[in-house]
Amino acid sequence: MPTQLFLRYVVPVILVHLLAVLAVLPYFFSWTGVIAWVVGIHLFGQAITMGYHRLLAHRSFETSRWFELTLTTLALLCLQDTPARWVATHRKHHVHSDEEDDPHSPLVTFFWGHVGWLLWRNHELTHVGSYSRYARDILEDPFYFWLERHPVSPLAIYFSQCIFYFAIPASIASLTGSTLAEASLFGASVVVWGVFARTVCVWHITWSVNSLTHIFGYSSHKTNENSRNNWLVALVAAGEGWHNNHHHDPAACTVQHRWWEFDLTYWEVRALKTLGVVHAITPLREERIRRAAEGRTHAQAQPPVHAEV
Repeated sequence: MPTQLFLRYVVPVILVHLLAVLAVLPYFFSWTGVIAWVVGIHLFGQAITMGYHRLLAHRSFETSRWFELTLTTLALLCLQDTPARWVATHRKHHVHSDEEDDPHSPLVTFFWGHVGWLLWRNHELTHVGSYSRYARDILEDPFYFWLERHPVSPLAIYFSQCIFYFAIPASIASLTGSTLAEASLFGASVVVWGVFARTVCVWHITWSVNSLTHIFGYSSHKTNENSRNNWLVALVAAGEGWHNNHHHDPAACTVQHRWWEFDLTYWEVRALKTLGVVHAITPLREERIRRAAEGRTHAQAQPPVHAEV
């Protein structure tokens, strides 16, 4: 286990948690902030689930470049690491799930699996060898490679959103007759709720997939590790809690193996396909096998093609 604190992560994690605590003070309460918090949890959470996880890590659907970059930008505004490190960590987790080389197995301790693994420097997660093995395709993208070359850039991108979260509501309040102090307080409330409280909630929702779904729940498939299906995590994480299903078939876009194991993320991807934003979706393994068999049968049924002389 690493023994050196990773200050580049420790400081932001503690700071954002402290700033999020301001939301409990009546001084920073506003219904606009609460709405920004509720909407933001799903919108930015899906940037992690749909973007970092199902698109970048598993390529379980195909989409346009502009939409991929949109999801990636929103994910960066969650302060959940660069695309390459996130993907490399997750793919390594699948290869070594609940083994010694698993980056965040809660079988070490619950705290380690939930957040502790982020707070200690693990050179294996940032070493070029790890990227080459687990995230080479991500680093081939110029923008993602640039992010790795400028490790402070995710922090700058994250905190830059505070300007917009403050300026827009404060300006609207000023135009509707509020004093400068009232407008400033209103803008600050939206920042506290819409940025910091939202970030902390999305963090813990994501982390709960690493921790809770490897300890509590049921297993529908034998996967030789400790992944579990957890309905509570699935509810708050838009389907990600059906984690044993995911470990059974990580290439599939859906983790809904039974009708009641509702996977909101999958149905949102389906909706985006209807709109033309998503181009192709990877189905469950059984469907992939069936299609492959049909393809072979169809190929065998075709008459041979003779070249003309």
